[in-house]
Order: sequence, then structure tokens, then C-alpha cells
Amino acid sequence: MGTLCSKSLKDPPDTAEDAPENGDRKPERDNWASWTEYMVSQISSTVGLGTIWRFPYLTFRNGGGAFLIPCFISMFLCGIPMLALESAIGQFCSQGPIHVWRATPIMQGVGWAMITTNIFMTVYYSVIIAYGLYYLFASMQSPLPWSSCFSWADTYCSNTPIEYCNVSGILMNMVNWTQENHTCPSSKIISVPVQSSSEQYWDRVVLQRSSGLDETGSIFWPLALCLLLSWIIIAAVVSKGIKSSSKVLYFTTTFPYLVILILLIRGMTLEGAQVGIDYYIGFQSNLTKLTESQAWRDAVTQTFFSLTLGWGGIINYASYSNFHSNMFLNAVIVGIVNQGTSVFAGFAIFSILGHMASVYGVPIENVVIEGFGLTFIVYPAALAQLPVAPLWSVLFFLMICSIGVGTVFSSTEVINTCLVDLFPQIRSKRVFLTVGVSALLFLLGLPCVTKAGIYWVTLMDYSVSVWMVLILACTEIIGFCYIYGVNRLIKDIEMMIGKRNFWYWLWWKTCWLVICPCILVFILIWSLIPYTPPTYGGVHYPDWGLALGWCMVGFVLIWIPCVMVFKIATAKGTIWERLKFLCSPSEEWHPYLEINRGDRYAKKEALSTKDKKM
Repeated sequence: MGTLCSKSLKDPPDTAEDAPENGDRKPERDNWASWTEYMVSQISSTVGLGTIWRFPYLTFRNGGGAFLIPCFISMFLCGIPMLALESAIGQFCSQGPIHVWRATPIMQGVGWAMITTNIFMTVYYSVIIAYGLYYLFASMQSPLPWSSCFSWADTYCSNTPIEYCNVSGILMNMVNWTQENHTCPSSKIISVPVQSSSEQYWDRVVLQRSSGLDETGSIFWPLALCLLLSWIIIAAVVSKGIKSSSKVLYFTTTFPYLVILILLIRGMTLEGAQVGIDYYIGFQSNLTKLTESQAWRDAVTQTFFSLTLGWGGIINYASYSNFHSNMFLNAVIVGIVNQGTSVFAGFAIFSILGHMASVYGVPIENVVIEGFGLTFIVYPAALAQLPVAPLWSVLFFLMICSIGVGTVFSSTEVINTCLVDLFPQIRSKRVFLTVGVSALLFLLGLPCVTKAGIYWVTLMDYSVSVWMVLILACTEIIGFCYIYGVNRLIKDIEMMIGKRNFWYWLWWKTCWLVICPCILVFILIWSLIPYTPPTYGGVHYPDWGLALGWCMVGFVLIWIPCVMVFKIATAKGTIWERLKFLCSPSEEWHPYLEINRGDRYAKKEALSTKDKKM
């Protein structure tokens, strides 16, 4: 054990060739070529689209820069501890989200729930990439097609307010009225509801949106082709395994930072940019929002959503990591980079929003829209106002696509890894496996490119993303910190990083056993009571649509009790003996390579082999 601990204090191997000396080469499984590649992959999966569209809106809703305070606290108390926990369990056994539950077989259904969650995630995230590709191709023309109300627009399309003056029952256009030096009393002014050209382009051209989920309509084939292209790209990246795909992740991780930096520099030179920056992190920040519980709930959900906790992606990437890598240091780095990226992107985004508010002569609150609208309505409208608009638009939507590919790659890799772990004989047929999985997920995404597609995407996002992440994170804590046992988990971790003192573990144990579960349960209850059904564009979902959303939730969660019942039914002994057996680690729970098992798991394996011979 002393030798093992001394090894754990060494730095991770720089290359795959160095790994055999430390016993971290896994012939049957891929390995990250270096610690840097591992960290790049983690950052790529955690710095996602939520950084671009969800974080800015939540920042606006919760007092501007004041929202950064609960975000940092949430990251420190929940995000980093959960990130370290998921990294530790994946790294220890070098297995995917299903086989890590060999530690507590009764909870193996959680792994299947993670796979199901990733299926939903990849379906609608790939559609978002398709949106980005559509805008990317549309940006390769001048003027930008959404810069004005062209032939596709209706009579309510306008980039300026339309007002009339009611003169004795006759409506006079305010533009003509004022040009003739007439004045109109404010009580006589009638404003006509209008939509901006970017909003109508999104609704009428890209989505061809129907009136609701009841009206599915036909497939919009240009968007379907973009969806197909997105899956071709993803399949090409995933098919060669992490050794090849990690090279692509260098681009998908670093390119967004370059674009954000360019947009920040350009945005700071625009008229009105200071208005946006002041609102973001200046004297317009509303610190009183910190007294409202909404800000703290949003901070926690954003932390778990942005770090992709509970999806299984962190576990999966960690399973390819060096056995002696310090998961706590890695978690701190990823958490800081994630939070720093959100703050960094916020400067670029709010400078552009401030410019838009200045151009339209409205408060900045009037140009901030939640979710898809921020990315595909507000940003395109802002980009259309810039000189050489097509260039900025191409860069922006190329960034959206690269971020999306990084996230979908992580989820698709989870599905592939679990299938290969379950059926080792298909390991050599990885290319065919990837093509098959990608083709299936492409077909599942086709309803999302119909005229009712945006309603399906919103329903999946609402039903699966945040709630499932929080619930699955709770089950991880229950399984590994309470059933498996936090002290046993710490002994496993010390096999990887060496002995640590009492005070070192006190903090992590407090987070895992008390702080994280309490916060998660509180946020879950608060999110469900009262329940607010999803809407999109003011359109409410039919009852059958809401029921379908709950069916999605049920389809993810049903794996947990079903697998639990199956395990109990097929085990031997009395009910108590079965439960005790299933709540104990299986014989297959140990480090992947024999050289890393030490005396603790080597003795266990020897006893197991002896029992089998007898």
C-alpha cells in the first residue's frame, strides 16, 4: 500500500506511452492520451449552450451581476463536490454509468435512467445544432435574410414601432403625421403589435411554426437535412473513440472562447454597450434580489445543468482517466473554468444587448428573451446591426454548432460506452455501433423538425433536463454516500490519490452527506410545488401533451424501481438477505486493472476465486 500511495502523489502521465509505468493502460478500453485531453473533454461537456442562452437570461431575471454571488456559492457548495464525486466513482472502476453501480447493485437502474436521459438530451440538442447550421448557411449572404422584412414576412413585421393617431375615428400613420408637423395627444395614440424581422424569420422561415402541438404538419426538409448533417458530424467524431475525438474536442472547446473574445472586443466598441455592462455588473445590479429565494433556486439549477451533473457524462469521461489523477483538483479546475466562462460570456452578451436597447430606444429589459429566443431572435437581430454582419453571424453560429457538438458528443459517448460495457463483443465494431446509434437518434429527432417541432423540443427540455438532473444527482448521493458508505468511498479514493487527514475529508463528507442532498431535495420540492406547465411563444400545451411530458419523466425514472425489483426477485435467500446482498458491492466492483487493486481488492478477488472453485 505504501508503494501505491507514493505513486498516487505523482503527476498524471503526459502521454499514453507513459501510462503503463503507472499501471493505467487499459488494453480493452480507450484511454485519454494525456491529462490535458481529459480536462479539455470535461470542459467541452460542461461549457455548453446553457452558458450562451440560459445564464444571461437568469442573470437578467435575478438582478444582473448580483446573481453571480449565489452562482459562485452554489458552485462551491454543490457543483464542485458533485463533480468530484462523479469523477471519483468513474475513475476508480474505469466503467460507464451502468457498471459503476456494481458498488450498490440494487441501484443499477440509475445507470439505465442516465442512458435514457442522454437519449432525450441528444435528440433535442442535435436539433439545436441543426438550428445553428441553418443559420450558419443563411449567414453566407448579404444582407442577412432576417435583417429586414422581406417577402416571407406578414403585415405585422416591423423593426420599429407602428403607431397611429386616432383623428375623429380615422387612423393616421404617426410617421406621416409628425412629418407634417402635427402633434397627437398621447390619449389618441394607438400602438399596433408588431414582430421584429428576426422574430418572424425564426417563426415563419426556420421553424415554420404551427399553432400548437396538435398541428404537427409536415417535415421541413431543409432543417431535416441540417439535422442529418449534424448527426454525420457527430458520428464521424464519435466513431473513432476518444483518442481521435479528443483532437476534435480541442477545437470545440477553444473556438468558442475565441469567438466570445472577438464579440466582446467588438461589442465594447458599440453604442450603448456600457448600458448593458452596467446592468450586468455595475451600478444597475439589484442586490435586493439576493433576499428572494428565486435567485438561489435558479443558481442551483443552473450549476447542475451547466456541469451536466447526473447525465453520466462526467462518470464516463472519468472512466478513461488515469487511475491516480486527483479528481478533487480536476473538479475545482472544471468548476472555476465553467463559472469563469459564464461570467466572461456575459460581458460579450450584455454589451450587445445594451447596443440593441440603444438602437431601438427601449430599456434593456425589453430586449432580453428566455431560451431559444435569446439565441435565435435577439442575437441575430443584434448581429444584423453590425458592419460586415455576415462575418459576425458566421462566427457566432459556428460557435453555437461547435458548443452543441461538444455536448452531444459527450451524451452519445455515454450511450456507446454503456452498450460496449454490456456487450464487449461489439467493441471491435465501434464504427457500426456509432452509425446505428446515430441513425436511430436522427430518426427520433425527425418529429422535432416538423412544424410543431419547437413544441417537442421545449417539452423535452422542460420535462427531462433540469428535473432529471436533480433527481439523478440525488440517487447518486443515496447510492454511493449512504448505501455504499461514504467511509468506504473515501478508502477507494485514497487508493487513487493517497492518504489525506481528517480535516481534508471533513469538508467533502459534509458536502456529500448533508449540504448537497438537503439543497437538492429543497430545490426539487420547490420546483414541483407549485407546478407551472410549459409554454412556448404564449401557446399552451394540450392536456395530452402535458401527459406525454410526464410520461417522458416516468420513462426515465421507471428504470430505477424496475431494475431494483428484478434484482431482488432474482437474488437468493430471504428478503432481508437479498437486500443485504444487493446493497453490498458485487465481486466485480474493483479497479479495472489488477495492478491498481492493492491488498484490499486483491484479497477480495482471491477469496471470490476460491469460493467459486469450492
